[in-house]
Amino acid sequence: MPTNLADIKSQLEAHVGEEVTVVSQAGRKKVTERSGILRSTFPSLFVVELNDETRFDRASYSYTDILTKNVAITFAD
Repeated sequence: MPTNLADIKSQLEAHVGEEVTVVSQAGRKKVTERSGILRSTFPSLFVVELNDETRFDRASYSYTDILTKNVAITFAD
């Protein structure tokens, strides 16, 4: 995994429009796993359009979350 924010952003930009799975820390000993399509990247965050039936259509995450390992993202092959 890249070690700085610019590398993380450029790696995600290369996968815009592709299926991704995002695993995030949701608190003490709680992990949330969501699947969707990486829709867009912005200077400090990226947006995933979710596939699941939740109250939310989209979720946004910061590049810092990936760097600090609070969020892990995997790309569908």
